[in-house]
Amino acid sequence: MHQHIARRVGVTLAAVAVAASLTSCQDGGDKTKAAEGAEQGAGQSASVQALTAAYKKTAAAKSAKVSMTMTLPASLKGGGETRVAGVMGWHPLAMDVTVTESKPGAAAGGAEKNHVIWADDAIYTDLRTGMGAQIDGYGDKKWAKIDLKAAAAEAGGKAAQQMAAGLQDMQQDPSQQLAMLLNSRDIKDLGPAEVDGRKVRHYRGSLTVQEAIKGRKTVELLTPAEREKLVANMGKTGIKGYDYDVWVDGDQYPVKMDSQIKTPQGTMRVTSTYSDYGTTASVKAPPAGETADLIQMLKDLAARAKGGAGAA
Repeated sequence: MHQHIARRVGVTLAAVAVAASLTSCQDGGDKTKAAEGAEQGAGQSASVQALTAAYKKTAAAKSAKVSMTMTLPASLKGGGETRVAGVMGWHPLAMDVTVTESKPGAAAGGAEKNHVIWADDAIYTDLRTGMGAQIDGYGDKKWAKIDLKAAAAEAGGKAAQQMAAGLQDMQQDPSQQLAMLLNSRDIKDLGPAEVDGRKVRHYRGSLTVQEAIKGRKTVELLTPAEREKLVANMGKTGIKGYDYDVWVDGDQYPVKMDSQIKTPQGTMRVTSTYSDYGTTASVKAPPAGETADLIQMLKDLAARAKGGAGAA
């Protein structure tokens, strides 16, 4: 039973990581740098002007409904597809999404599914699968909580700085992704198109590895030598750069974003669609009485597993 619970915890943590990737996989820097990038685009090509206008409109909206699909080739961790659907807000970051992960060859209905809420610098994952009930003292808990600030404080020193920087890097919403794309030197207007019945305009750009990591808070903490090593290591993976597509509607909102990362193992693709900008309800944290600290749950689980092994 302990192995089953441990596996569920692993799935829960994976869901948290995927939720984070929703805001960071197309990351291009913090809010200030992104705004600077957007402003620098003004006065250039019509394509850059259009994306700059979309950036400003989207930044002001502060929320939207989102649906993301991330696809990995079979040669990368067995491949598979991960879907994220729900609502997200930015400045501050908030999220209420369902994360569904499917692996090739899985039986029908065998996809792992988790409900994830991100509010007030804490992440909550749904325990209604019954995981809490299988651990003494947690039967009445419906949510597992990870307090990100507390975790950073507990880490202390440089680890705390890196964690705090990582949180800032995660603050990436559709407007930040647009600002990041404005760093591209080859933005193209591919003309009119349709997305889910809506008339849109299609733009495309590409970024080098250096451009993709430019401005990230976690990278700014590195020494020049460490930064050079990071870029070199990324180069060893065979990643040459990133291709981005964005579709903007007549209201100047991005309704679809698509990124492709070509590697020697195949292409990783992330496609996101957005709707209902500025109209979604605020995300609220679950009641405190229904939550349990996930780290403490892991400690209790490990202690009981050790005790059971000792008794055997």
